[in-house]
Amino acid sequence: MNPSMPRPSRVLIFFAFLAVYIIWGTTYLAIRYGLLGMKPFVLTTLRYGLAAIILFSWCGVRKLKLPNKRNAKVLVISGLLMLVGGTGLVVMGEQYINSGAAATIIATEPLMFLLLDKKNYRSYSPAIFIGMVLGFTGIYIFTHFASQGSDALSIGAANIVKGTALLLVSALFWVLGTLYLSNLKDNDAAPLAGAAWQQTAGAVGCLIIGLVRGDWASFHPSQVPAAAWAGLAWLLFMGTLVGFLAFMFLVRVQPPAIVSTHTYINPIVAVIVGWLFAGESIGGPQLLALGMVLLGVLLVQTPKMKRLNLFSRFRRKPDPSSC
Repeated sequence: MNPSMPRPSRVLIFFAFLAVYIIWGTTYLAIRYGLLGMKPFVLTTLRYGLAAIILFSWCGVRKLKLPNKRNAKVLVISGLLMLVGGTGLVVMGEQYINSGAAATIIATEPLMFLLLDKKNYRSYSPAIFIGMVLGFTGIYIFTHFASQGSDALSIGAANIVKGTALLLVSALFWVLGTLYLSNLKDNDAAPLAGAAWQQTAGAVGCLIIGLVRGDWASFHPSQVPAAAWAGLAWLLFMGTLVGFLAFMFLVRVQPPAIVSTHTYINPIVAVIVGWLFAGESIGGPQLLALGMVLLGVLLVQTPKMKRLNLFSRFRRKPDPSSC
């Protein structure tokens, strides 16, 4: 955080967390609606392309500083990893599994961070290893019972496994992209400008993949139902321009372990809205598996929170010198 910038208010931080907790939990259902009339990489191209246009236009009007060449490269690569490999595969995966299941699998992202953090393996406590085993066991149980449920009769058990695999790979890409952002050096560009570069990279990457896959061949705007356009609109304005920007704001003013607590809440929100608005079913064993995943993530995160004394830091306004 730039020391010359005013400290963000607690109210602003509160609403940013609310956006990341609640809005990101609803985007999984919005993806399902978007898929009613658009192929995966058509949906993602339009989402990120329109977001990039809006963000770059705002940067031009406000004359915001753009990132330098080196940081622009970092933002582009992270955008490709997070938005194409990450979110793009989420959309592909939701062709095979429902939105609640998708959000539950994505909750394993903190566990992915630990698997990739080889430098700190020796410092892991028993609770962290138990949390990792518990989380991935929960995903296995969730997928196992989903493949035996009523949904499997219509989409096939093999497709449920395929969707689960795509979601796990997408979580890995998102984690890699997030870790790659640490290569930003002397970044004094406007946050919105950085987000614009990421969204542009995501749009271009998704466009190329969509063309190769033939997704655009079947895209006829006049034949897209209103529900699909509504899904796209929610993803664009609420998922990206509110949720993603709130996330990028929070990682600048709050410790990462606190920001990543959205992974506890998103699956619960996704399961509830999927049940309320799309009639998605989820049985007792799957709810138990969801609880195992969330408990595993909690066991992984709690030691980090204690080490950093994050709860006391969260109660006061962030110190600009520490951001």
